[in-house]
Amino acid sequence: MMYIIGSRGRLGQALMDSTATIVAPERAVYADWWQANAKADMEQFFTGAPASSVVLITAGILDPTAPEILHQHINIDLPCRIMDVVRQKGLRVVTFGTVMETLLEQQNPYITAKAMLGKLVAERASSGELVTHVQLHTLYGSGEPAPHMFLGQMYRALRDAQPFTMSSGQQLREYHHVYDVAQAVQALLCSEITGRVSLNHGQPCSLRDLAVHVFTILDHLHLLQIGARPDPACDNYATMLTRPDWLSDIHFRPALPGVAAYMQTLLSVKKILPQ
Repeated sequence: MMYIIGSRGRLGQALMDSTATIVAPERAVYADWWQANAKADMEQFFTGAPASSVVLITAGILDPTAPEILHQHINIDLPCRIMDVVRQKGLRVVTFGTVMETLLEQQNPYITAKAMLGKLVAERASSGELVTHVQLHTLYGSGEPAPHMFLGQMYRALRDAQPFTMSSGQQLREYHHVYDVAQAVQALLCSEITGRVSLNHGQPCSLRDLAVHVFTILDHLHLLQIGARPDPACDNYATMLTRPDWLSDIHFRPALPGVAAYMQTLLSVKKILPQ
C-alpha cells in the first residue's frame, strides 16, 4: 500500500496516476500533523496499515518567500512527526527535497528547510530506519508552473506577450517531466536505498539554452531579453550530477523539446496559441 501525503501537488498527482494501491488523504486530514499533539490522530490514521506499506510525503511549502515558520512546520516538523509514528509500524517513509541543498552555499528558507530535513533523514537511516530523502531537480508538466519559478516567469511572459528579462542564463539545471519522476520513484521503491539520494538524469541544460529554445519554438523570440538582469553570485554554473545506477531503466524526456511542448500545451489551453 502507498500512502501519499500531499496528493494535490504536481508530484503527488503524478504518483497517484502511477499506481492503483494508494491512500491519499485530503489536506484537512494531515494539515495539523506538524503539531506535537497530533500523534494520536496519526496513529489512528495508520492503524491497520500493511507492514510493507510506504508513506510518500510530497506535501511542502515551495515558495522561498513564504514565512520561515511555515517552512519549519510543513517542510520539517510534518515529515519528522510522521516518521516518528510510522517507524513503530515498520513502514517505509520517503521525503522529497531539492538538489540545491548540496549545490548552493547561500540558501533561501525553502532550501535551508529541505537541507535540514535531508540531514535528519540521513541520521535516521544511519540508525536503521527505513527512510529516504530524494533530492529532486525542477519538475514540469501537469498544471501551470509555480509563479516564483523560472518556468513560471517564462510562462507568464509568453501568456501576456510581455518582455522576458533574464540574466546571462549560464546557470545549469536539469528539467524532469513529473511523470518520468513518478516512474523513477517507483524504481526507488523497488530498491533498498535509504538515506539521502539525488534523482538525476545527468543531462543539464543552461537557462539560456532553455529560454532560447522555448521562445523560438513558440515564435516569441522577440520577447526574450538575455543579460537584462545580473547573474546571481550564488548558483550552479558548472556542476553536472551523474545518473545513478538505479535509474538506468528510466526514460527521461529531453528537457528542451519537453519543456517547449509543455508550454505549447499550456498556451493552447489559454487560447494563446492555435490548437
